[in-house]
Amino acid sequence: MYQELKEAWSQLTAPGAPFEIKETEVRGVTIREYASAPPSLRDMWLMSAAHGDNDYLVYNDERISYTEAHRQVAQIANWLKAQGVQPGQRVAIAMRNYPEWMLAYWACVSSGIACVGMNAWWTGPEMVYGITDADPQVIIVDAERLERLQPHLEEIGDRTFVGVRLPEPAEGVTPWSDLTVGDAPLPEATIDGDDDACIFYTSGTTGRPKGAQLTHRGCVNNAMSLAFSASVQGAALAAVAAAKGEAPAAESTLQPAALVITPLFHVTANNCVAHAMTLTGGKLVHLYKWDPTEALRLIEAEKVTAMSGVPVQSREVIGHPDFHKYDTSSLQSMGGGGAQLQPDLVQKIDDTVETARPSTGYGMTETCGIITAIATDFFVDRPASAGPAMPCYEAKVVDSEGNALPVGEVGELWVKGAQVIKGYLNRPEATAEDITDGWLHTGDVARLDEDNFIYIVDRAKDMVIRGGENIYCAEVETAIFTHDAVAECTVFGVEDERMGEEVGAAVVLSATPGQLSADELRAHLAVSLAKFKIPRYIWFLDDALPRNASGKFLKRELRDTLDPQDAS
Repeated sequence: MYQELKEAWSQLTAPGAPFEIKETEVRGVTIREYASAPPSLRDMWLMSAAHGDNDYLVYNDERISYTEAHRQVAQIANWLKAQGVQPGQRVAIAMRNYPEWMLAYWACVSSGIACVGMNAWWTGPEMVYGITDADPQVIIVDAERLERLQPHLEEIGDRTFVGVRLPEPAEGVTPWSDLTVGDAPLPEATIDGDDDACIFYTSGTTGRPKGAQLTHRGCVNNAMSLAFSASVQGAALAAVAAAKGEAPAAESTLQPAALVITPLFHVTANNCVAHAMTLTGGKLVHLYKWDPTEALRLIEAEKVTAMSGVPVQSREVIGHPDFHKYDTSSLQSMGGGGAQLQPDLVQKIDDTVETARPSTGYGMTETCGIITAIATDFFVDRPASAGPAMPCYEAKVVDSEGNALPVGEVGELWVKGAQVIKGYLNRPEATAEDITDGWLHTGDVARLDEDNFIYIVDRAKDMVIRGGENIYCAEVETAIFTHDAVAECTVFGVEDERMGEEVGAAVVLSATPGQLSADELRAHLAVSLAKFKIPRYIWFLDDALPRNASGKFLKRELRDTLDPQDAS
């Protein structure tokens, strides 16, 4: 099937084909991009008007069609214009995943206004930092975020506030309902592909978060990459079936529907889930907060076809004690990103959900979404791989001097292409450090195979160096997850006077605490891991592991708070 994949890839990216690749000079660097990509996110949004009365946004009992969404987006854009917000200026959104998030987002990017996605988990001082850094003219907040900001209003200066779902009117805050009244057309706007579309802040697990400048070019090319991934893998498997004399898989008649289970202020939910659904006429089903039981209920009730979050969310759904009580037959794709899908989970998804195939995309804020994608039979066959880089990228694995390494050797992954961000807001030094001649230093340790499939070995900063031996945390985590008693785990380095670092693992068990001892877990790991890779320190925790807003485990927090003397 890999030969069929290469042939389909070549056909789909050839001159005149739907995903033809062209070269363009951007900021003095020649990059690859899709020739047929829409010029801007405004154009992408205008295309979605054709979906008419299809459901677009679903939240509890609320439903907003594409037609109604377009009406409201136009009114919000006109309101922003009336407030004097000009193209190139910024509007911040600080709220949960309410339907208003997407409506405000499309109003901004369709007007040439950069949308600042503020982390909804930020404290008041952290929000002050983001507002001071991004300097938005308007801040759209829900009740929780407004409450956090109230003590800091003097620090952030004169801003226009819009309140979403406030329990009562707030002084100096315009109610959301004022923005959506009327039926005026979307105001005209001229947008360049290299204009900022949004400012999304990096996770900030170390130091101050950096505001990544995602361009219109980067965002629309990411949407094209998502479409290409589905098309090329589908075409390859159809060719395989045809060669065997088998009928092609029947196309679903269901409206595409995605469960929005990660924050919209990150690229996973906004650029990968929401953009893809908007282009295809799908609906976005929102949750107030993550809950696997509610997720199962919504999958059944809304006939959800795709669920993409962080890996632990897929684990919690398919491992739910009531999983088989719900109708999940609408699911066609399940998986996620933000962290590597462990090989055992790939197989469990394929085995547990009869209709759904496992899928993942590897990417980052700095690439406006995905770098690679892999799904269906390809993912099952190579579960440790993130897939090949999308056509609008050049990719290479380099040594510490930036020299390209041969196939199979491990080094840092660098990528260049249309989806790489313009830079970090107000951080020219950080931009220069992370982007060299258009090449983004991903910070991920990786290798390439003979088919150009990328294998993410680990984050460079998460590598444990024990007595001069490199130990990749992802490899140890993958091995731990093969034990059925493990629900969550994360691996990190623990300082050691003799060895420099030892391996530590924080583990949450899936059932009764105490059902698995540290020695039993080590014995299990000894089957697949060299002795020096087996954790010396193991903490069994009763509560879920701490995560940041994008769902990634907070290794630094665990490393700083867990006492080696308390480990097993």
